[in-house]
Parts: sequence; C-alpha cells; structure tokens
Amino acid sequence: MSLPALRALREHYPNAHIAVLALPWVADLYGREPFCDEVIPYPSGRGRKDWRAKLHLASALKATRFDAAILLQNAFEAALVAWLARIPVRIGYNRDGRGLLLTHAIPVPAKGSIPRHESYYYLELLRRAGLQPAWPDEMVIRLDGAASARETGLAALAKLGIRGPVVGVSPGAAYGNAKRWLPERFAEAAAKLGKTVLLFGSGSERDLCETVANDLRGRGVEVHNMAGRTTLREFIEMVAACRVMLTNDSGAMHISSALGVPTVTVFGATDHIGTGPTGPLARIVREPVECSPCLLRECPIDHRCMKAVTADRVVEEALHIIQ
Repeated sequence: MSLPALRALREHYPNAHIAVLALPWVADLYGREPFCDEVIPYPSGRGRKDWRAKLHLASALKATRFDAAILLQNAFEAALVAWLARIPVRIGYNRDGRGLLLTHAIPVPAKGSIPRHESYYYLELLRRAGLQPAWPDEMVIRLDGAASARETGLAALAKLGIRGPVVGVSPGAAYGNAKRWLPERFAEAAAKLGKTVLLFGSGSERDLCETVANDLRGRGVEVHNMAGRTTLREFIEMVAACRVMLTNDSGAMHISSALGVPTVTVFGATDHIGTGPTGPLARIVREPVECSPCLLRECPIDHRCMKAVTADRVVEEALHIIQ
C-alpha cells in the first residue's frame, strides 16, 4: 500500500539518498525498486532486548545524519526512534500520541475525505506535507523490479525441474479464516487452468496448502507445495514467473498484482474497494451477500460469501485476463 507514496517521494527528490527502514520479513519487497537506495532492517521483538536494539538503531541513524524521516507507519515507537536519532525533519500523521515527537504533525484524514483505497492514506500524508502536488489520475500499485524478478524466478523453477506455464495459488490469508475461499475450489479452479501448480503460503499455512495439493494430485496435476519454503525475495521471484495467480485478499494478492501477473482474487469478508488489487491484470470475484463485507476474522454463520463463489467463475475471469 505504501509503494505509490514511496515512488512519489522519489519523484519529488530525484537525487536524494532514500533509505527504507523496514522489518526484516518485509525488507526484500524494496530491494529492487528504483525509489530505494538502501534498506535498513528495523528490529522486531519484545521486552528489554528489543528496546536495546531500537536504541542502538537510533544511535546508528543519528550517526548517518539523515535530513528527514517520513513516517508512513502509524506507531508511536516509529516517531520515538526518529526523535532519538535527532533527525531534524520528522513528518507523520498526528496519531497514537506521537504529535510532540514530530516536527510536522499532519492531521489524520477525516473519513470520506480521501478515496477509500488504503494507498491514498499514504499519498495524502505526502500531499498534506507539500511533497505530492496531487493524487495520481489512476491508482496502480506496481513493483518496478518485476522483469528482473521474473527472469530469476524462471531460472529458479527450471532448477526444480518446473517448466512450461505455471499456475500459482495462495489459499491462505493472515487476517483469518473468514477471508479464505474453500480449498477444494482453489484446487478445482487451478486444475482447469494448468497442468503445473505452485502453492504458496507461510509455514503455518503448509497444512492448508497440502490439503489443496492432495486434491490437485487426485486430479492428475503436477503440484509443488512451496509454503514455508521460500524467503519473501524467492516468493516474489517465483510468483513473477507464474502465468496466473489465484488468491484470497492477502499479501500474496498485492505482490502478485504489483508484479503485473494476471491475478484473480476472491473477496468476501473484507472491503474490495479499500484493500483490493490494482492494475489492468487484476480481477476481483465476489458475490454480494447481505452481511458482506463484515470485516470479521471468523465467520459467525455459514461463510456464505465464499461458498457463493464458484470455481468456474474464477476460471472464467482468469482466462479472460490471460487471453
């Protein structure tokens, strides 16, 4: 969601050294992007050891003498680290009790004052700070390193003996089960789209992916369960090499569509306007039911929003954008 804002920041400061301070598990997202000159790992943990790491980080940032910190993150500790680093300009939204730590405490947009897609929240911070003249005419979240990632991904798949068109499937979703389409329908749709399927997910989603894998094997499809076996960088590369991706509303959806891979996403419990994928090769499939979007982690009734979406409908959308 922050990629358009980071790209806009590069356009405003074409010759600046821009460093992205990021949690280690997401840092690989930025490494190939032209707006990023440096990725600095942000320590994550709990308790006294974590704060010692953050104090050490603040000291290192102070020694580097950055001119400005743009705090896209809302957390209090992000502003505290920038303040402890004595970065002279600290721009961020005035929320979570951190206003006194900022030199430019930007008012939080009122509900309905900006477009619903969450990427505008970050662009609006830049606009209100005078760093972005206007919103873009069309919102497209993209990863500019897609071509390089695809080339590397194809080579990685070849080493695994995987060749030809590959269908990618990510059947999980970190937010909760309410966001998950039925595993057997992922298998049915993927089997109709290709003869080779890659399954993606976190380590905790490996069993879910194996359920889909077993269904696909029963349908005579070659399947590789990559859940928990890739870094984020490797995931990006392999997804970039896929012919099409089938996902829930998840991080996999955002990465796939940002790579320009044809992406079909099943929505139900969450807001398809506020958090949906962007770009001409992204499609949303949903059935309007009276309780959707509920924004709940677990469905308290019968998961009707997801059960109403058929495999054939997903296949139809996928074939449309592939062709």
